Amino acid sequence: MYQEIFEGLGLSPNEAKMYESLVERGESTISEIAVAAKIHRRNAYDAIERLIEKGLCFQIFSHTENRYNAVDPDKLLELFAEREHKLKEILPDLKKKFGERFAPQEAYIYRGHEGQKNIFRDVIRVGKDSYFIGAKGNWYDPRLEPARKAFFKEAKRKNIKFIQLFDYQLKEKNPDFPAEFEGELQYRFLPKEYSTNSAIHIFGDYVITYTGLPLLQMPDDIVYFVIHSKDLAESYRTWFWYMWGQSKAIAK
Repeated sequence: MYQEIFEGLGLSPNEAKMYESLVERGESTISEIAVAAKIHRRNAYDAIERLIEKGLCFQIFSHTENRYNAVDPDKLLELFAEREHKLKEILPDLKKKFGERFAPQEAYIYRGHEGQKNIFRDVIRVGKDSYFIGAKGNWYDPRLEPARKAFFKEAKRKNIKFIQLFDYQLKEKNPDFPAEFEGELQYRFLPKEYSTNSAIHIFGDYVITYTGLPLLQMPDDIVYFVIHSKDLAESYRTWFWYMWGQSKAIAK
């Protein structure tokens, strides 16, 4: 049940199974742990030694067969903090290398919900106002809620504004939208006859094209076409303001 989380903290699959078994069973022999964890006894010896090294279990010596027990699960928080500390130590160097590698112009693709989370991070990293043509409220897919809330919190801290041209159909489906929008928002609605299933997001020197978008949902297989180009982004913003002038705010 917890194996994926344990492995994310640096435990091997066998270590994760054995630790969970120890937490559930309490004091046990290596044979009992191996059976409960459904791993070969030979592998169990190696895994239990590594768990002891990581401070997640301890050995109870006996004149017959040694037994083992798990330490308090709070120890997992220490492992998490240690990994976070190590990551923070190398982040400045990684970010420096990451910033240096950007080409003046490039194009690439993001996919799925993780791709949208990458875009959230890109917007925060760039720190510029966000423009959207044909916005459909897709960020409000419930599966994106934790990432979206964290994004808007950081966007508020960085004073990032959101200037949105919403798809008219969004107003028809959800008359209260965008009342729940969490960022600093300026918005209008595109004319009804210009509704589409696509959208364009512009921020900084980036233009992102979304295709195949329903309202208020983010498909699992969504593809984001990302273009990094200062000239193109400035052009899109120019066109954005033309469309802004042809659109209007709609009273609730």
